[in-house]
Amino acid sequence: MTDAPPRTFDELAERLRRALPELSRSHRLLAQRVLADPEGVAFMTVSELASAVGVNEATVVRFAAAAGFKGFPQLKSVCRERLREQAHLLRRFETLEQQPDAQAALPRQAAELDAANIARTFARLDSASWEAGVRLLADAPRVHVLGLRKCHAPAYLLGYLLGMVREGVHTIGGEAGLLIDGLRRVKKGDTFVAVSVHRYTAETVRATTWAAKQGARCLVLTDNASSPLVPSAELTLYADAAGPSVLRSVTAFTALVQALAAGVAAAAGHNARDTLELDEQLFAEFGVYDRQGP
Repeated sequence: MTDAPPRTFDELAERLRRALPELSRSHRLLAQRVLADPEGVAFMTVSELASAVGVNEATVVRFAAAAGFKGFPQLKSVCRERLREQAHLLRRFETLEQQPDAQAALPRQAAELDAANIARTFARLDSASWEAGVRLLADAPRVHVLGLRKCHAPAYLLGYLLGMVREGVHTIGGEAGLLIDGLRRVKKGDTFVAVSVHRYTAETVRATTWAAKQGARCLVLTDNASSPLVPSAELTLYADAAGPSVLRSVTAFTALVQALAAGVAAAAGHNARDTLELDEQLFAEFGVYDRQGP
């Protein structure tokens, strides 16, 4: 991977995500464990981690060295940094229950965390991945978007915005029966977008696996390289989801889907303009918006 040791867990996570496709099977298993459970790894011995992943102890040592560390203790130290960060967030959440006046700080804390989430999300988005994501959304004959539970919000927004600048966009609902109805439309060559964060919705995972088997090109928006959606993806874009309490944030996902939709609009050029002009005519004809506004 590299010789320079990561200084923070975020640096380590970014390094592992980038290297994941090229790693050996044993190193990939170790990387996925570190990404998925840094708090657990922080207190494991070499022997415990080796046993948990199913590799030998020498492989764990070589993995730590390949990640840039002098030894496994240094890797554990970086994982403990993430544990301290998460513990700090949980302490803040508990404070809200114990000290009513502390709740006043929550908006500022939420804003700071979401600003950091957005900054980290776009900092790791290289130009090649960005261009590939835009082309998957702009060039496919049809685009299908799925996000369930809390990820329904950014998924719905992506479907809505894409529908404003191109034809053939379907947002798949998770209500009883509608998921199957939506998947029935997915054809070979379509783009299938899946949005999910830890804990990953089982129906989203199954639907993405199914879409890939049908020959759809899967674009995954998720939070972690160990996400079960990643193996089915042609392209994966990662967004940070840290929140000021036990609740995870989807603000960075919202920023990412808005940027992707803007990229598709720019790529579509005159076609997007024609679609938007038709929308405006329909809005006026049906009185969609309040005419009393400015």
